[in-house]
Amino acid sequence: MGNLHQGHISLVSASKKDAGITIVSIFVNPTQFGPNEDFKKYPRTLENDMKMLEVVGVDYVFAPDEREIYPEQTKTLIMVGGDLTNSLEGCSRPGHFNGVTLIVNKLFNIVQPDFAYFGQKDAQQARVIYQMVQDLNMPIQMKVMPIVRETDGLALSSRNQYLDKKERAIAPALSEGLNEGALAIKNGEKDPMQILAIVSEHLICFPEIEIDYVAVVDPVTFEEVSEIRKDVLILGAIFIGKTRLIDNCFTEFAIK
Repeated sequence: MGNLHQGHISLVSASKKDAGITIVSIFVNPTQFGPNEDFKKYPRTLENDMKMLEVVGVDYVFAPDEREIYPEQTKTLIMVGGDLTNSLEGCSRPGHFNGVTLIVNKLFNIVQPDFAYFGQKDAQQARVIYQMVQDLNMPIQMKVMPIVRETDGLALSSRNQYLDKKERAIAPALSEGLNEGALAIKNGEKDPMQILAIVSEHLICFPEIEIDYVAVVDPVTFEEVSEIRKDVLILGAIFIGKTRLIDNCFTEFAIK
């Protein structure tokens, strides 16, 4: 959705290694924002984005306006069902994933890519899109690339710029808490409730933070696990002031 940072550029770099032509789509999609979310104030920095993409050698930028993508009221929905879309982000942001799958479907149909690159920070979104690609037999190979972080661990996000100086200093608490949970799993903890407690106890040390959710899930189904007996994904979403941040940590199962 534009306002590019080095996380986005890492996707470009991956594409340039794999493909003959790299295309970047930039579109702030209204259908994936809820009625009280930040669509109107979401940062739109197309001129600067274009300069960044020129430096890294992108071949084409597809930056349509809203009327081109949605020329009239859309009556078609592209929906992925089950826990993939009804839990976590889907629960906190009703309708969000319907907007995501609709716009990604449109972009795929227009651009006709061979490969599509997404970031691990939006892990649930990437899994939903992967499911859509598989279910609809799209001839696209999806690649999910690692999270790019600031030196203090904060996952790069276009929304980080909403944070004031004090909030920015607190923001790495989310990745810190997730890492503490991951360390406990690596040390042999198998009870997801203990992991949730570890992450939550770290976050509540900061009164400025409001926890939206913390979860330990199967990285394929996104169902919460009752016991940790294989690789899991620890996810969290928090509010700092009015800014909502998400992050996750993939944790390999440790046999103890």
